[in-house]
Amino acid sequence: MQPLKIYNTLSREKELFQPINAPHVGMYVCGPTVYNYVHLGNVRTFTTFDTLYRYLTYIGYKVRYVRNITDVGHLVGDGDEGEDKVGKMAKLEKLEPMEIVQRYTNDFHKVLEQFNLLPPSIEPSATGHIVEQIQTTQTLIEKGLAYESNGSVYFDIAKYNEQGGEYGKLSGRIIEDLLTETRDLDGVGEKRNPLDFALWKKASPEHIMRWPSPWGDGFPGWHLECTCMSTKYLGETFDLHGGGMDLKFPHHECEIAQAKGTYGIDPVRYWMHSNMLTVNGQKMSKSLGNSFLPSELFAGSHPLLEQAYSPMTVRFFMLQSQYRSTLDFSNDALKAAQKGYLRLINGLRIMKGLEYVSEEGVDIEEKHVAEIQKGVQGCYDGLNDDLNTAVAIAGLFNLVKKINQLYTGQLKSSQIGEETFKLLKDTFIGLIEEVLGLHEEKNSNIDAFASGMLELYREYKEARQYDKVDQIRTYFKSNGLVIKDMKTRIDWAYEE
Repeated sequence: MQPLKIYNTLSREKELFQPINAPHVGMYVCGPTVYNYVHLGNVRTFTTFDTLYRYLTYIGYKVRYVRNITDVGHLVGDGDEGEDKVGKMAKLEKLEPMEIVQRYTNDFHKVLEQFNLLPPSIEPSATGHIVEQIQTTQTLIEKGLAYESNGSVYFDIAKYNEQGGEYGKLSGRIIEDLLTETRDLDGVGEKRNPLDFALWKKASPEHIMRWPSPWGDGFPGWHLECTCMSTKYLGETFDLHGGGMDLKFPHHECEIAQAKGTYGIDPVRYWMHSNMLTVNGQKMSKSLGNSFLPSELFAGSHPLLEQAYSPMTVRFFMLQSQYRSTLDFSNDALKAAQKGYLRLINGLRIMKGLEYVSEEGVDIEEKHVAEIQKGVQGCYDGLNDDLNTAVAIAGLFNLVKKINQLYTGQLKSSQIGEETFKLLKDTFIGLIEEVLGLHEEKNSNIDAFASGMLELYREYKEARQYDKVDQIRTYFKSNGLVIKDMKTRIDWAYEE
């Protein structure tokens, strides 16, 4: 099996994955800003890193997965000026900011559970780490890398670069170009350099969320939060940092500068970024009316949707594309994903029910053994090539063909031998359930099922086939249901 390689945004190359302290792995992923419902672009990012977390665990690593909750400091427009996103929503809805935080954190967790994402090892919040953020800001001031201005504190990019920092190296931005782009921005008056970013912001009188600090009442900068939370739980240098492509600049660029400025070393070995979603070839956005909430997908209630799509169908759809490529949502693509998902799940159900049967006089056929080994190898080769789930799924479909041959009797388990049979079963079930995070979505439409059975019950009763009538009654009872045989109609109820 080839070793795991990961595309490192920092080096712009696929690199051999070598953890700092194997088998332990530290992984940090930027979590949501909880001021609104989680959207599908977020879900794709979190599904990517859920799959990475699952795969690393599956191949034997002990992963500490930290994913934060941003509940303060993320301003409208993602810059250093404007209202706090949480605070703005709190004013609009006339609620306490923490009510907004709790409501949308609950929604976030519910949606991720529907998509079968595992919870992280630690889920810290920005408001729970104000002390660490103030301490880091003070350290950067003492090192001459930050300065106070009118009650706010800014990171000094010019000083950072003078001391060997390379602001812009993650995103490939050139400082001179950035300066040209930012000369007319608001708030530059407080800064020595228009590129300097806020570590701590002075709270205006109307700002709801505020904390005392050596520089007056204020709140932390959005970028600082992730630096403090990641290094607190994973150390000054850790293995993996993930997020959406939109966070590469300025958020992750600023994280590197803050951490290197504080500790003198690069904070992260491997930077990973998932790509964005498009809809029928256009960027997904609220203004274009083409952004979906997960609940709209599940109900099929959006004008652009022709039908409802289940959580596992959507998860499978996202995994059909390698995480660094753009992913286009369309009804045709989702319908194709639905068929593909069901094909895999049918294979899963069959494989779980198959057992090895030893038969004397049956020779092992090396051709079938080689095909299964090649299919298994293909799955792992895909995952080890920068988590290419698309290639891994193609490998699983190849294995489905062998599973169906075993199911129909075209191929006997003894023809592939017990070792190869076990390899097929363990790999197929393990990769689908434990790595890709897919499971069978059982049809829970009990009303439609019960109605059909009651129609049969009625027909058998009219035909005086009482043995069949009793069979249906017994079947209902074994499932915790009873048949209500009334004068005017027949109905069912839960057995009390």
